[in-house]
Amino acid sequence: MPSEILQGIPKLKTSDGKPALCLVTGATGYIGGRLIRELLAHGYRVRVLARNAVRLKDHTWISKVEVVEGDAFDEAVVSKALKGVDVAYYLMHSLMEKDDFETQEQNMARLFGSVAKKQKVGRIVYLGGIVPEGAELSPHMSARANTGQILQGSGVPTIELRAGIVIGSGSASFEMLRYLTERLPVMITPKWLNVRIQPIAVRDVLRYLVGAAAIDKKISGSFDIGGPDVFSYKTMMQKYAEAAGLRKRIIVPVPVMTPKLSSGWVGLVTPVPYTLAKRLVASLKNEVVAHDDRIRKLIADPPGGLTTFKRAVELALVRIKDAHVETRWSDASIPWSPSEPLPTDPNWAGGSLYKDVRTRTSKDSVAEVWARIESIGGDNGYSTATWAWELRGLADKVFGGVGLRRGRRDPIHLQVGDALDFWRVEKIERNHLLRLRAEMSMPGLAWLEFEIEANPGGGCSITQTATYAPKGLMGHAYWWSVWPMHGIVFPSMIKKVANG
Repeated sequence: MPSEILQGIPKLKTSDGKPALCLVTGATGYIGGRLIRELLAHGYRVRVLARNAVRLKDHTWISKVEVVEGDAFDEAVVSKALKGVDVAYYLMHSLMEKDDFETQEQNMARLFGSVAKKQKVGRIVYLGGIVPEGAELSPHMSARANTGQILQGSGVPTIELRAGIVIGSGSASFEMLRYLTERLPVMITPKWLNVRIQPIAVRDVLRYLVGAAAIDKKISGSFDIGGPDVFSYKTMMQKYAEAAGLRKRIIVPVPVMTPKLSSGWVGLVTPVPYTLAKRLVASLKNEVVAHDDRIRKLIADPPGGLTTFKRAVELALVRIKDAHVETRWSDASIPWSPSEPLPTDPNWAGGSLYKDVRTRTSKDSVAEVWARIESIGGDNGYSTATWAWELRGLADKVFGGVGLRRGRRDPIHLQVGDALDFWRVEKIERNHLLRLRAEMSMPGLAWLEFEIEANPGGGCSITQTATYAPKGLMGHAYWWSVWPMHGIVFPSMIKKVANG
């Protein structure tokens, strides 16, 4: 299916009319897994170089690509991966390496460029970072700039796309922004928050990457890419808060916080690993704004223009806001956006999403168990701990919520859109799944889901999942304040569903 992201992008074909063969390195990285999907959607053949191929197994595209497993420092492996390739995407970085990552990156790039030249690769496309003119670069940015120079000097036509902060769920820079803004309504911050930056939506990065494949081979060089907005990191945090529905943050910059202290502070407040935070923070001391827009003359803007920061944030938050809480990575039928998390993203990507998952088997048939699930709530109650739900309903009324007064439309059957106490029926697959969305007063979003699967030997298995997406610091505090009650209400509820 053609991708909306790639409208108007020309396709590269080989001399015999076949779709070009693209090699994607760094497939388990943030951009790589998303790029593969777009390349396939654009009709390209795709080969993947991965150090650990098993990490790719949950991607929906795995059966559509050729995988070469091995180390990027092994010349034989790299040669095999680059054989017959028309366009090679170089997306490998060593940000999480603790020792001498700069030398490692340079050696890796030299080997890749040398082998690409021998294999007569048509083009290399590399995603680097915007390099401020005349500025002292952090080790991270210096390594990325040197990698670009090495690849451009390989003798293979090379397009180096230089981006600033990429906005999308899973991007390390974006996750750092997300957690800082959501968890701290009041912040004492380092002075680098006043530095100007030009963020870019991940969907626009992917458009540039795919579009670079068909650029005339006579064209090589570095090209800055950025979105339509330019502002300080401090302003960006406030705009994130606005897009996420949070109150305006109180931000007080101070000049005494060193990069080392800033990294420790980020590591304490967010789940971003310290080593990664340290290198990202060190890069934020310089202005990161595109020097020119030459790339827009080679790759046209998408219909409607480049994605604004606000829209990019809204897309990154859509999985939670639109209740895509099941996150079944292997299910290609679930609507997907490159702004959403992927299975190879770090476990801290995608924002906070608390879950209470309980499973139980029942000797009763699927139909009998489903009847108990569908009749939950109202006068039928929830379990032996219905009193706890009634207590929560009373608290909800005190704070202006709907409480339990709405009850049920029908004592036995439900349909999508029904009010059920302080829930709303969001999804029903009869004899299989019921999902309720909470409408009680709380600092976040919550769902309660029941799923039934028949067992081969008779009876069935039930999975009960409570999911909560906190909003701001109060959202996290709320979850942990009610957590002791979970040990009372959730076990008794699934027990009643399973056994009657």
